[in-house]
Amino acid sequence: MNYYVKADRFLLEDMETGPAYLQIINGKFGLIRDFPSDEDAKIIDWSGYTIAPGLFDTHIHGGDGVDVMDGDANSIHQLSDHIVASGVTRFLPTTLTSSIEDLENSVGAVRQAVEEGLRGAQSEGVFLEGPFFTEKYKGAQNPAYFLDPDYNIFSKLQDLSGGMIRKIALAPERAGSLEFIQQMVKEGVAVGLAHTDASSACCQKAHAYGASIYVHLFNGMKGLHHREPGVVGAGLNEKEAFTELICDGHHVHPEVVGLVENIKKDKLLLITDCMRAGGKPDGTYMLGEFEIQMEDGVARTESGSLAGSTLRLIDGVKNIHYWANIPLHESWQRASLSPAKSLGLHENLGSIEEGKAADFVVLDKDMNIKTVAINGVEIDKGEKGNVQT
Repeated sequence: MNYYVKADRFLLEDMETGPAYLQIINGKFGLIRDFPSDEDAKIIDWSGYTIAPGLFDTHIHGGDGVDVMDGDANSIHQLSDHIVASGVTRFLPTTLTSSIEDLENSVGAVRQAVEEGLRGAQSEGVFLEGPFFTEKYKGAQNPAYFLDPDYNIFSKLQDLSGGMIRKIALAPERAGSLEFIQQMVKEGVAVGLAHTDASSACCQKAHAYGASIYVHLFNGMKGLHHREPGVVGAGLNEKEAFTELICDGHHVHPEVVGLVENIKKDKLLLITDCMRAGGKPDGTYMLGEFEIQMEDGVARTESGSLAGSTLRLIDGVKNIHYWANIPLHESWQRASLSPAKSLGLHENLGSIEEGKAADFVVLDKDMNIKTVAINGVEIDKGEKGNVQT
């Protein structure tokens, strides 16, 4: 299906432009023009609205009452449908530290759902968060299942997933981590550091071996100290490393978000780390084997520790836009292009650029989502633009 999208504003990689016409050709973005090149072209008129690239959540456990660890393909379908309504067009279903059997069931369920065909947001692989962590900064991960990195375990999970594990997190101080990181990078799997008490020097060594992401920076890791920079210091200091942030105002203070933005720029990527309570009312929920209480939208363990989030990615974009006082196209890229870059998928995803997948979101002046398109096809989530021929 070939057509043009007419809108007042387009959020591009390094600027905003418009009013203009954006060409869609066979599910890919074409050129942005002042006027259509074909006078008989089909035009979808979103005059008065903004067109932004689809969002990409590379770290999400669940939402709408379901979780990736349910080990059920129906849960993946439901999550896909749920998050596309808030502008997410691509995601990595994310596991949690658990038994090997549970992990096998979970990655198998993602594979099944993808093979059946997701109706909403499209999975770009699996994020294996654990079980190669250490206990001090365990967060809501169950330390009973923590292990040293084991390629045999990974290999079996990768086989069951159909090769879909695209990202993995570990604690680099565990035995065998460096060799494991090196092997993951050889196989095209992005490696993040998380739930770790490592020193800054240990993290730097892990980065030299190929680790490239600091998972939910400040949370589940040794903090910054002036005599030992820790994991946080390493993440901020390593120019080529990506740093995830949960911008919900609970996991990281707004002023600290602004500080990280000033340091990391396009190496900062927004995630939700959302758990099954996302989009649901306050109450009791399960995160893995832990009972979680959500009050005023904040999920905590029995001990009071934060247990994932209930954040929508678009709200993280809004928050960093205001907290860091950066242009909207920059804050938006932190949740679209930066995540794609962190996985090496930016040649086809993450921004409005000729030849990339035509994933886009239509926003009104208050940043409410009117509709979403994936590969150029509108998902029926809101009012439609006025079609002209």
